[in-house]
Amino acid sequence: MVSVLGRLEERERAARKRVEELQAELEAAQSEWDEWLIARRRVGEVWDAGESAGQETVAGNKAGTPSAARPGSVVPIWREGLSVEVLAPEYQQVMGLLVERRAAGGQPLNCREITALAGLEVVPAKIEGVRCKLKRLVARGWAHEPVPGRFACGDGRDGGS
Repeated sequence: MVSVLGRLEERERAARKRVEELQAELEAAQSEWDEWLIARRRVGEVWDAGESAGQETVAGNKAGTPSAARPGSVVPIWREGLSVEVLAPEYQQVMGLLVERRAAGGQPLNCREITALAGLEVVPAKIEGVRCKLKRLVARGWAHEPVPGRFACGDGRDGGS
């Protein structure tokens, strides 16, 4: 007769094995995602360099720096002097919420809170869309994730040049 402790240990080993398999799968997926992020960043840099070739500075706007963004446009890597106006409207809204929270001295926000504050329906699809935007803003230096799942505006990234 198999003991209760023996069965528990069996199930614990099986669960641990499954967790290890999932962690390996997650690491592989994260690595692939990172590679795609790097590829997109490189293409964006090349694209920006190609667009800026031959352009002059207009009204204080650096050559190659878009003056206004359109929905669905690529999020540029943040650099000194770059304003939130270069971001697509939905990214501007998310950054505005992060800036408001920082100005009020509040704690970083999670995706569910940002989804609600943005006036979106708080359902998994909308929350994941916001999470994707936040992760992209973090990857490009516009925001940061001080605690996993919580997002804040980075210093100097409040839209001012």
